[in-house]
Amino acid sequence: MTVEPEAEKKKEKSGKGGGLRESLFLLVCGVVAALLLQAFVFQSFWIPSESMQNTLLVGDRVVVNKLHGDSERGDIVVFRGWNNEDTIKRVIAVGGDTVKCCDAKKRITVNGVPLEESSYLFSGDFPSGEPFEKVVPKGRLWVMGDHRTASADSRAHEERLGEGSIPESDVIGRAVAIYWPFSRAAMLSRPESFLKVR
Repeated sequence: MTVEPEAEKKKEKSGKGGGLRESLFLLVCGVVAALLLQAFVFQSFWIPSESMQNTLLVGDRVVVNKLHGDSERGDIVVFRGWNNEDTIKRVIAVGGDTVKCCDAKKRITVNGVPLEESSYLFSGDFPSGEPFEKVVPKGRLWVMGDHRTASADSRAHEERLGEGSIPESDVIGRAVAIYWPFSRAAMLSRPESFLKVR
């Protein structure tokens, strides 16, 4: 029968305790990092309505980049909406742009350039049921849903300050990806049509 020296027993106990402390420390660091990322970099949002179909469906969950910089035409953004609720829409025009509906081919134009919206507009929908023409004030955005007949967007709030546009400062972030459900996981990119606008 062998007897372990007392020093070896203490070392073994200390090793077990140290491993637990290290694991707890790493777990706490992971939680803190995740909370910091959510607070300052990425945030998850749930889609509650049909206004962005078929790009985003009811129940989809999207990741929003909160360090996105200035919003650009074509971006899908989450912002503090007209009713003080988180809202998601597509940026159609930015400050200084003239946005109009519609040209002879029933297309929305931005600074006279017609938008080809078939890649994201809801199937069978049309760019807008009502004609409009707005010069977007500096520091503001004109936003619309992809399912135009089901979207209460800038067109529905023209009586408000900015004539329906929203302040750039109210933007929480740019939606960069659908992550849930897994079957619909996809990156969200800016449609090429907007790149032609100057």
